[in-house]
Amino acid sequence: MARWIDVSTSKHQLKLFDRHRLLKTYPIAVGKILSPTPSGTYTIINKQSHPGGPFGVLWMGLSKPHYGIHGTNNPASIGKNVSHGCIRMFNHDVLELSSKVQIGTKVLIHK
Repeated sequence: MARWIDVSTSKHQLKLFDRHRLLKTYPIAVGKILSPTPSGTYTIINKQSHPGGPFGVLWMGLSKPHYGIHGTNNPASIGKNVSHGCIRMFNHDVLELSSKVQIGTKVLIHK
């Protein structure tokens, strides 16, 4: 799979690509001013179902320690700058995304 993820923190969007073809765009929440989502290129290093706490139904850890893409127990937060740097998604969206990407998928995060 030549799939990769593009995250725009300013647009609050996560886009899933297959090479150059856009497959889907998802709304997200990102880090707040005091704990911004880090820009850079990372990879998905693990997946965990039902991680507990505020992480919703699924956690996908990034190669930057302590950061990930995850669900949320607060769907009203999507579209806002509210997290401690992680990328939040609606629970149904993070489950769908997880089913379409594998460990090692590239994640490009930018403003």
